[in-house]
Amino acid sequence: MAQHELPSFLKPTLRVSQFTVAIPDNDIADFKTLLRLSKLPPATATSDDRHYGITASWMSEAKQKWQDFDWKATESKLNSLPQFTTEIDDFTVHFVATFSEDPDAVPLVLLHGWPGCYYEFYPLITALRKDKQKNYHIIVPSLPGYAFSTAPTDRQLLLSEMASVVDRLVVGLGFPGYVAVGGDIGSLVARGLSGKPACRGVHLNMYVLLSEPPTAVSSLPRVDQECVARGEMHKEDGTAYALIHGTRPNTISHVLASSPLAILAWIAEKFLDWTEEDPSMELILEVATLYWFTESFPRGIHPYREVAPGPMLLSGGTTKTDWTDTITIRSPYGYSWFPKEIIQKPLEWIEHDNKDVPLAVLKRHDRCGHFPAFECPYIYAEDIHAFVEALVMMEKKM
Repeated sequence: MAQHELPSFLKPTLRVSQFTVAIPDNDIADFKTLLRLSKLPPATATSDDRHYGITASWMSEAKQKWQDFDWKATESKLNSLPQFTTEIDDFTVHFVATFSEDPDAVPLVLLHGWPGCYYEFYPLITALRKDKQKNYHIIVPSLPGYAFSTAPTDRQLLLSEMASVVDRLVVGLGFPGYVAVGGDIGSLVARGLSGKPACRGVHLNMYVLLSEPPTAVSSLPRVDQECVARGEMHKEDGTAYALIHGTRPNTISHVLASSPLAILAWIAEKFLDWTEEDPSMELILEVATLYWFTESFPRGIHPYREVAPGPMLLSGGTTKTDWTDTITIRSPYGYSWFPKEIIQKPLEWIEHDNKDVPLAVLKRHDRCGHFPAFECPYIYAEDIHAFVEALVMMEKKM
């Protein structure tokens, strides 16, 4: 099987085309010109205080490094895994896919959120493929509106429709069943997939509660009290961006389309704030450049329009709204609990929220944050292995 071909045992009903990332030289030249001309703001009393957002010193260093940035090297990394596109209704759907030689291997669908993208899963794919005894077909879609996937301009894109597109992609490739794995917005899409007949189960690493907590915070173990306090702190001073995404998306889209430094600041703050250890500047520059060239920011924030302003997606609110029916879990599930997740919930609250569906695996860890696919890919891969094994055992007993 050639690297960029679908395996012969698949009988897809979708027309699939091979895809290679290749940004035109003119676009790269324009980007470098805009970057050179983009101004940094004057100093203030809080310019280098991370509590108030991205710092002047980080942005100054980033601009210098970005001016010498080799996008073609990043393209080579992106193109190191097979990529494809297909058409589903009025969507062009872009996805990475690696296939096992075993036709019966479990299909895994890895789902990103904002400000992530499909590229964040490359380290996790490597980790998942390291153990030759555990084989998967791995599909990583760019969610509608992100990277090289399109989104409609004539209507609001709902979480339920995003889930439908992903489901139709995987089933259309020829897989009768699959396991969905997601964090951030991807966790909400995965929960939306849990009601699809082809979805065998979902594994999450971020959780938004749909019911009132069953126990008081004061009665929880200290580690859970700390995670609740971290979530409350995030709710108080870290969710302004989500409110803007949901209520004034047009304005912030114009702001971030005007300058490479603008979109870098908006994205870099989250990568630095939502991780346990700061990611490399190179990774952040790669992701920001991908957002810039694909112009995906205005399209990628569609979900915030559905869930904001109340309850806020990242506040972990419990008020019932229309979108919560979409994210009600209806299949067996697993969960990876990472202490630096921005809105982490106590495990007993998560279990209570899903008391009517089977729990396959809950794994608690003592490190890692919001982006485990690149922060701690081997730990995350072990959790996914454990979930799939437990799910298969559950299915055999049914």
